[in-house]
Amino acid sequence: MVEFDKFDIEENLALLPKRPGVYIMHASDDEIIYVGKAINLFNRVHSYFRNTKKSPKIQKMVTHIKYFEYIVTDSELEALVLESNLIKKHRPKYNTMLKDDKSYPYIKVTTEEKYPRILFSRKAGGDTSARKSKSKYFGPYTSAWGVRDTIELINKIYKLRTCNRVLPRDIDKVRPCLKYDIKMCQGPCKAGCTTEEKYRESVEGALDFLNGNYKPILKMLEDKMTEASLDMRYEEAIEWRDLLNSVKSVAQKQKITAASDAQDRDVIASYSEGEEAVVQIFFVRNGRLVGRDHHYMTGVEDYTKSEILDSFVKQFYAGTPFIPKEIMLEEEIEEKEVIEEWLTGKRGAKVSLLNPKRGIKERLVQLARKNAELILTTDKEKLRKEESRTIGASAELAALIGLESTKRIESYDISNISGFESVGSMVVFENGRPKKSDYRKFRIKSVIGPNDYASMEEVLTRRFERLLNSSETETLGDSFSTYPDLILMDGGKGQVNIALDVLAKLGLDIPVAGMVKDDNHRTRGIYFENVEQPVDSHSECFKLVTRIQDETHRFAITYHRSLHSSTQLHSILDDIQGIGEARRKALMKTFGSIEAIKNATIEELSAVDGMNMRAAEAVVDFFNEQKQ
Repeated sequence: MVEFDKFDIEENLALLPKRPGVYIMHASDDEIIYVGKAINLFNRVHSYFRNTKKSPKIQKMVTHIKYFEYIVTDSELEALVLESNLIKKHRPKYNTMLKDDKSYPYIKVTTEEKYPRILFSRKAGGDTSARKSKSKYFGPYTSAWGVRDTIELINKIYKLRTCNRVLPRDIDKVRPCLKYDIKMCQGPCKAGCTTEEKYRESVEGALDFLNGNYKPILKMLEDKMTEASLDMRYEEAIEWRDLLNSVKSVAQKQKITAASDAQDRDVIASYSEGEEAVVQIFFVRNGRLVGRDHHYMTGVEDYTKSEILDSFVKQFYAGTPFIPKEIMLEEEIEEKEVIEEWLTGKRGAKVSLLNPKRGIKERLVQLARKNAELILTTDKEKLRKEESRTIGASAELAALIGLESTKRIESYDISNISGFESVGSMVVFENGRPKKSDYRKFRIKSVIGPNDYASMEEVLTRRFERLLNSSETETLGDSFSTYPDLILMDGGKGQVNIALDVLAKLGLDIPVAGMVKDDNHRTRGIYFENVEQPVDSHSECFKLVTRIQDETHRFAITYHRSLHSSTQLHSILDDIQGIGEARRKALMKTFGSIEAIKNATIEELSAVDGMNMRAAEAVVDFFNEQKQ
């Protein structure tokens, strides 16, 4: 780490070379806050510290620079590559950044093999190892599911192998796999099943399909369907018909964008508001639109559209394996020539950055821009609605019961089945959203049988005694060391009073409200300070209270069921002397519920398979003792 207090910026500015390179700006904690490239390091780095007009973002960044370093390169191209790598590695605060780092699926055809396969791949021709393999790649696609479906369809039609056997070396070394037996593979691993020439014809047909030439395959499938139908092989005809319909479906989805121009190209446009931008990219392969995707970029305030696109192109193509022949941009970018040189080197063939001004290409760019605008504005509207649903709803609740804030809400519930393994749940909502990391479970220790009030008293006492125990809260974490703004009880007056009694004993003053339900077990209102407050069932406040109530109940029930499962369906009957697993099952099968067993007579109990008079008396005595 550089001792920045000894770093003299003016002195080091004078030492900068007038050569291409990359400069790295550091803050006081050694954090890299900006990475840039320059044709002339001396001029570029000096510009940050001169009294010239700068954007607010750059002005703010300069105030945080404590020292800088630089790396000299032999060319601007080398500087661009190094800059891209450093930005991807360090993700500096003041660089315009892609928020997502997506990996696209491709279809790989291993044409270098004697008996090629069609595989799913995350790498393509831009990848060094992939280029050496001489395989053919198709993509990128935006749906991995769609890619796998396409591969499955091709293999059904052409019956290509999917195994990893090395052929022809491994022919006849092992028996063919199940796919050969069910006629899903030609069986090149078995001598006499197919020939290399016949297999290659199938591969060529698959390549035609992937290149968008559907006419030969459609005719072949129609002929096979007709032939099978005429021979009254109707089941086989149905199979060919289904494959034919699948190919037609794929053909319809791939819209032709320029019938006379079967090029591979990407179409890129952007739309920005404030600190965020969306960049839309259309993937056109062999003249057909095969997919589209969008990326979010942050830190774009004060950046021009050209600068946003420049930054996107460098970051996106530094990470994506496939680079098309043409990249059509909404606006021309400043570093066009050096980026073209860089992409050409990565692709191994000429790459052009274009800025179309007319015709179908220009309309396609504008379509991409409209999509980018729609995505960003829609997402902002979603965010506004989400804030109304969460933070806004929390503020509504606070206003309803007269509190300054209900930022942190804790809600409690008790769950038990016939007194077995009573458990308590503590659910936390912050700013109207569940904070699951703060959820807590309580296994009731001091209460025997179904007593929800006593169980709740134990849960609340344990939770808030731990809060007050300073020596313990040091290791408790946020869940137990943070005071709630409001406690919600899953019930009305009774549960609220239990909570208020516990808090009073501990000397705590925390608001407590009850979530009152109607006869149909749905949220009806809020019980607070001895008054039930009605809540508008159409309000966000009502929906928030309902979500909290449902989540509290769900969490308690889930915990209880996990305990129930872990103890192998422990029953209260297991606590009765003389009642084992066989008798418990027989009693439950006969009576159907614990309540029915409680109300049964000794004669009725003793008549159950496996029971006797002594065991029946033990059951009656046990439940009589519980009633006392």
